[in-house]
Amino acid sequence: MYLIKTNYQKFISSWLLTSIILVFLMIVIGGLTRLTNSGLSITEWELFRGILPPFTQDAWILYFNLYKEIPQFKLENPTMTLNEFKIIFYWEYFHRLFGRIIGIFYITPLVYFTYKKALSKRLLYLFYFIFLMILLQGAMGWYMVESGLVNNVSVSHYRLSLHLFFAFIIISLLFWAYLNLKSVREKIFFNLKNKTLKILFFLILCQIILGAFVSGLDAGLIYQTWPKMNFHFFPDDLNIYDFNLLIFLNEQSFVQFLHRNLAYIITLFVIIIGVQVYKRKDNFYLKGYYFMFVALIVQIILGVFTLISGLNILLASLHQITSVILVFSVLNLNHKMS
Repeated sequence: MYLIKTNYQKFISSWLLTSIILVFLMIVIGGLTRLTNSGLSITEWELFRGILPPFTQDAWILYFNLYKEIPQFKLENPTMTLNEFKIIFYWEYFHRLFGRIIGIFYITPLVYFTYKKALSKRLLYLFYFIFLMILLQGAMGWYMVESGLVNNVSVSHYRLSLHLFFAFIIISLLFWAYLNLKSVREKIFFNLKNKTLKILFFLILCQIILGAFVSGLDAGLIYQTWPKMNFHFFPDDLNIYDFNLLIFLNEQSFVQFLHRNLAYIITLFVIIIGVQVYKRKDNFYLKGYYFMFVALIVQIILGVFTLISGLNILLASLHQITSVILVFSVLNLNHKMS
């Protein structure tokens, strides 16, 4: 049985839905923190000490002086003023504060539901695993920031992608649990009869990782044309005959090339799934598919306009938001069809 005490269903459902919304907002705030180059403004982890922001001028100067010691300030922002620093500081501060809020909001009701024995053992294991993921996500966030404090002006794109990947796994697990609760059916996470849909979910996760690569390397600042990369399909600043994957994954043009073309592959898979769903002639499945298809098209359009606009922050943020919606739509369709 999914719930041992069904009278708690409404409260658990509200808790899960709010947790999903909070993680969703966290992804948005994290994306904006990256887009505004604010992630390195706080140079210490401050797991407990950083709960409150600076209140005095001396405290602000201390934080600013610590920021002045890292390469990002020395090489990119040597003329930055204290007031300008406060802007990027608050982006990172609220990003970290929101993470703390999510952790507290998530674990407090979970402990209560555990005490009341409202959940099955399997569900308890799942929810505590998600909490462990939330804790690891915080640690991964600092591990990511640390990579940009010594020799680099930005964080490692590998660590950035891992940080974002964890966030999507967390929100996917929460959303699946919510779907199970609403349907009163305990379905195993992404247990697919349709292998094409399973592959699609995997490809979208890969695309999210590549999106983090693009962001971390600022790969959107070059080849701001579409559908070709300037006048070529393959970027002309790379020699395909010298191909080395480990080296090329650090190249802006190659990462952008992968991100573009994986979008085409994902579109192809969505069309194949559409044919499969249409053959079933079931409106219950068709509605879920239409939602997924529209989410994908909007995602692609926003990606193209983000690129050709010169990385407009609003468009870039909307592009990331629709990636979450696309994941939701894929999970929702899978839940219906499994």
